[in-house]
Amino acid sequence: MPLFVVSDPHGHRDELAAALRDAGLLDAADRWVGADARLRVLGDFFDRGPDGVGAVELVMRLEREAVGAGGSTSAVLGNHEVLALGMWRYGVRAAPGADGGSFGESWVLNGGNPIDQGRLTAEHVTWLSALPPLALEDGWLLMHSDTDAYLELGHSVAAVNAAVAAALDGDFAEHWEVWRRLTDRYAFVTPGSGVTTARGILRTYGAARLVHGHSIIATIQPDAPSPAATAGPWAYADGLALAVDGGLYAGGPLLVVELEPAVEGSAP
Repeated sequence: MPLFVVSDPHGHRDELAAALRDAGLLDAADRWVGADARLRVLGDFFDRGPDGVGAVELVMRLEREAVGAGGSTSAVLGNHEVLALGMWRYGVRAAPGADGGSFGESWVLNGGNPIDQGRLTAEHVTWLSALPPLALEDGWLLMHSDTDAYLELGHSVAAVNAAVAAALDGDFAEHWEVWRRLTDRYAFVTPGSGVTTARGILRTYGAARLVHGHSIIATIQPDAPSPAATAGPWAYADGLALAVDGGLYAGGPLLVVELEPAVEGSAP
């Protein structure tokens, strides 16, 4: 059962469908033809593009179609899903404590699309709120953000997922803390300490390698050219981390990456 990941469509529904067609997972009518393949979207359906709700609805439909063909489609929670839900629930209400911001302010700064907010339904909100922030498959830790702030939420995948689900169903302060943590980045990039951090998070969650979106490859790869010149995913931190966000909204490619099974068990 092949395992594919894609991340950060950021409101570009048609580009997401085209990339999945190119990977052989969809037909010309955008219907699932991936047979028993597994597709995992690593978050950030919303903002900086014209049709975040369309991207969500595409993946929601593919969940049903893939199961019928013996495959599966699912997603993990990105920080822009947390933001979209926060904007939908709390709007411009000020954050507690010293932060002083609001979901409304952050939403504007991060390319929020009023059309998406107007189209969100209770069904969308229920689906988005249930997305897990972490998943384990074939020895891979699937995550959106290249951060170790997940460790602040729990020391097992199940604990992190339960903590985030409770926070998104909780009060404003809890929701804001999830947003704050998942906007963090660059935890694995610094030579030396980044490898140590990657080993630690992999050991904690019982994986061999991790794959993430969130940070555009051209912003973390040393001496990288512009996003438009990105040719594929980037393995770093002694090969323990794989970045797959090509930077679609910044002119880069939307990468659909097939993952080979990683060595099972804890990180070396």
